[in-house]
Amino acid sequence: MAKFTGEDKLVIVQRYLASVESYSTVARSIGTSDSVIRNWVLQYEQYGAEVLLRKSYTSYSAQFKLDVLNYMNGNGTSPNETAVIFNISSPALIRKWRIQFESKGIDALKSKKKGRPAMKKEPKKNELIKGSKEALEAENERLRMENANLKKLQALIQEKEKSQNRTKRK
Repeated sequence: MAKFTGEDKLVIVQRYLASVESYSTVARSIGTSDSVIRNWVLQYEQYGAEVLLRKSYTSYSAQFKLDVLNYMNGNGTSPNETAVIFNISSPALIRKWRIQFESKGIDALKSKKKGRPAMKKEPKKNELIKGSKEALEAENERLRMENANLKKLQALIQEKEKSQNRTKRK
């Protein structure tokens, strides 16, 4: 299904309202379902053009989601009707909330933190006390490794200089 901009939705709704075409005819011509068109028309009639033009990326609180579900259950409205009443961009959101609530309860309606979880820094298992024998041995080992790496680096530099000198002589 294609993603429609607010301007596209407004043009489609006005096309439906100004013509004798049915929801199905308009929907088929743009490649979507008639329920989507019907929902846009209902939102337009209830709230005006601004509801179609605004960005639909909204974060809803768990309490709001619960209120929507309670209203829907209490009044026997469909997700499409409830979406229009509460000015929710998509009735599919309400269906998703209902499934989450039925399967996992109120905790499933709470917003989750987006993105990759932060790395947890693990504390060093054995913090060495400065000046202790173990700390001195660890530092001695670190310095030995550093010294060995510097010697290897120096050998590589000398090797490179020798090869450059050979190519210059030729």
